[in-house]
Amino acid sequence: MAHKTLKNANRTKKDEFYTQLSDIEKELKHYKSQFKDKVVYCNADDPFESNFFKYFASNFNVLGLKKLIATSYIGSSIVGKQLSIFDIAGVKNKKKKEPMKIEINEVKDFNNDKAVNLLDVEYLLTHDKNSVKPLEESGDFRSKECVEFLKEADIVVTNPPFSLFRDFVAQLVEHNKKYLIIGNTNAITYKEIFKLIKEDKIRTGYTNFNVGMFFVVPDDWEKYHHIDENGKKIARVSTSCWFTNLEVKKHKEDLILFKTYEGNEDEYPKYDNYDSIEVSKVATIPIDYKECMGVPITFLDKHNPDQFEIIGFTHRNDPYELKTKVYTKEDGSNFNDLNGSPIIKEGNKFRFIYMRIIIRNKRLKK
Repeated sequence: MAHKTLKNANRTKKDEFYTQLSDIEKELKHYKSQFKDKVVYCNADDPFESNFFKYFASNFNVLGLKKLIATSYIGSSIVGKQLSIFDIAGVKNKKKKEPMKIEINEVKDFNNDKAVNLLDVEYLLTHDKNSVKPLEESGDFRSKECVEFLKEADIVVTNPPFSLFRDFVAQLVEHNKKYLIIGNTNAITYKEIFKLIKEDKIRTGYTNFNVGMFFVVPDDWEKYHHIDENGKKIARVSTSCWFTNLEVKKHKEDLILFKTYEGNEDEYPKYDNYDSIEVSKVATIPIDYKECMGVPITFLDKHNPDQFEIIGFTHRNDPYELKTKVYTKEDGSNFNDLNGSPIIKEGNKFRFIYMRIIIRNKRLKK
């Protein structure tokens, strides 16, 4: 099934987004100390096209990396602009692009300009055939060859295909790897991913959860935001964010609470089908409420696991068995719709609420 999904994704090209260097720099500046003496693997990127490779190669010495490994995938649809593969040492077939592995163990000031940057990396790749080697397989992150590279890595940093996010994270968990990756915010609702969030084994990064990001997309992409100065199409994906199991300081900081439930009960109505109150904004989480609360999904961007316990989330299928009521046709002809959301009953009318994360304040004793 996973390979069928990959085939479909490659056919439509709907989730092949290349991250802009500015977004990478903005996020990764917060983790510099965590990369020292580490082996970094970019395993869902083409190193000749990826800004992830460009970032780590250019900052190899600044970050104090032990090694950088990057592998390319044979099915990439975006033609590389950063480095010409025809000039790369170790390339067998100069007429056809082939999947490759780039391994960097050291970056010196090869051109003697008193600065170590991408020019030195380009020199290294064009003169040292041992730095670049063709892959025997396709470069798929699930291939045996790439799994062996993964085993060697300490931290994986990349932008995997959104359609394969479950598979990608599952592989990282299986091999107990640290990671910093980009994914669709909707992935939070995947049962496999939410379980990791609930157990504090994955968290959002520093970039604002609601901002989204701009990505370079293939030339045949019809819907895009603008064309940049290099002639590349740029599309905005509003439902995108960083996911990681590295330390993120903001998730160790308490959310400042100022509202009280007592005296403002009317502002926090109870759901008709969940044993929780509705909190419409993260900023208005009451400081004095001991029981379960339903909060917007954006709460996860500010969640401190020492302050709040995540109980589950609302869903039609009720994976965490939180529902206290299942609607039937006796409740109305739209009973099926009612079962898909948290509901607030106002007289004889039902008010639909968007999906909520159910939480409880750990600091308050029941």
